[in-house]
Amino acid sequence: MKKSIEVSSNIETLFGTRDENLHVLEDGLNISIDLRSNGVEVEGAPRDVARAEQVFADYDHLQRSGFSFNNGDLNSMLRVVTTDPKVTLRGLAEAGKQRSFGRRTVQPKSSNQRRYLEAIEKHDMVFGVGPAGTGKTYLAVAMAISALLAKRVNRIILARPAVEAGERLGFLPGTLQDKIDPYLRPLYDALYDMLDPEKVDRYLEKNVIEIAPIAFMRGRTLNDSFVIMDEAQNTTSEQMKMFVTRLGFNSKAVITGDITQIDLPNARRSGLVEAIDILKPVEGLAFVYFDESDVVRHHLVQRIIRAYDDHKTRVAEQQMSLTLEGKAAELRAGDTRAADVRPISEGKSAGFSEEKAVTSFRAEE
Repeated sequence: MKKSIEVSSNIETLFGTRDENLHVLEDGLNISIDLRSNGVEVEGAPRDVARAEQVFADYDHLQRSGFSFNNGDLNSMLRVVTTDPKVTLRGLAEAGKQRSFGRRTVQPKSSNQRRYLEAIEKHDMVFGVGPAGTGKTYLAVAMAISALLAKRVNRIILARPAVEAGERLGFLPGTLQDKIDPYLRPLYDALYDMLDPEKVDRYLEKNVIEIAPIAFMRGRTLNDSFVIMDEAQNTTSEQMKMFVTRLGFNSKAVITGDITQIDLPNARRSGLVEAIDILKPVEGLAFVYFDESDVVRHHLVQRIIRAYDDHKTRVAEQQMSLTLEGKAAELRAGDTRAADVRPISEGKSAGFSEEKAVTSFRAEE
């Protein structure tokens, strides 16, 4: 099916640099787009052509409404639209406009990120599980700031287990805050990226934003708060149970972690892994899982994560193969031993006796 679509003026932004956005639409919707003097010609299956036409109509509506796209947000939104048939460009843009993220505009860059933001809005406790670079912590902090600026909560509490990544740094100098700050630096980075530094410092000074190790959560009830626990894969079972039971009235909790990067000593079971198993049937919770396609860091990060996953799969297959070969060898050895050891009655029936066997043995000596 071919269809000509008229486009309004100032539509160059939709095309993107070197028509990169059109290539996203072509690859995602399995269509071809040809530029014409007065518009574009779209060719493909009727359903896909209709979705492309909806994208152009939504973009035209947003332009006339005064909406502006920044920092590659349009490209990210088009990727979400092409992978999820239920999503429209207009719906994504207007949903992002309703949230106030301080000085930054935050748009989901994948379908899983969109589901993550929607889950945080709809549920009081959300688990975001996936590899590094998928925006789990950054988006959670963005939603916390949005809730604080909209006065839906009175404070933000950011917690993290103080566990080194494979190193032992020993005793750190300074005050208690100086000792724990290195472990909590990623949370500070997200805050300073979204709010003016002066505002962040003022919120920290007044405890409107509180950053603390998970060990300090014991005994507290967190009301009117947006609580985030980062690096939850490094919590113990006791710490995780303690954290998820801190939630008070009019509060939200977001727990993020990567179960492929557990740094707990002595091979202890991760509290996040255990919580996923135990809390799945609980109503009111949401679990959002990310994969390498959601990585929003350097493109090499996606390839690195995929390589590690492939290696893990190969190692598991090799171990399974060795285990099966070992069991097969044991069975063969058992069959051989069973065949060599015959009952005495079987020997007698073949014309042998114990006495003859002993006589024969002595004769050979």
